[in-house]
Amino acid sequence: MNWLHALETALRLLSALILAQTLWFKFSGEIESVWIFTQLGVEPWGRIAAGAVEAIAAVLFLSAETSVWAAWIVLPVMATAITAHIFVLGIVVMNDGGLLFALAIFILCSAVFIVVRNQQKLRRCMRH
Repeated sequence: MNWLHALETALRLLSALILAQTLWFKFSGEIESVWIFTQLGVEPWGRIAAGAVEAIAAVLFLSAETSVWAAWIVLPVMATAITAHIFVLGIVVMNDGGLLFALAIFILCSAVFIVVRNQQKLRRCMRH
């Protein structure tokens, strides 16, 4: 296993773990999640939809074969989350020290890495 493969494995598994751990907050209606999606004007349907999409991505990140699809799924989700933090919510949300913002950036960067690294594989798949 070369270092790029090891890095990709670590990024996809960490991304899956982060996404999976946030599902509790979204699906249980924790106050932080409700506050965030209320500020964005999409509570509760936006919170539930985001949780569903992130759950699918978390599962897809678990396999090297499907991780590129997970990456494509989370790219717009994390870009939207980062934009919401910058323009609506602020970097720090409910005294989290910017943790949610940092996690969104981490997942976005991981997804970009996975997409770029798997371009050839994706092209081959699309041709067949």
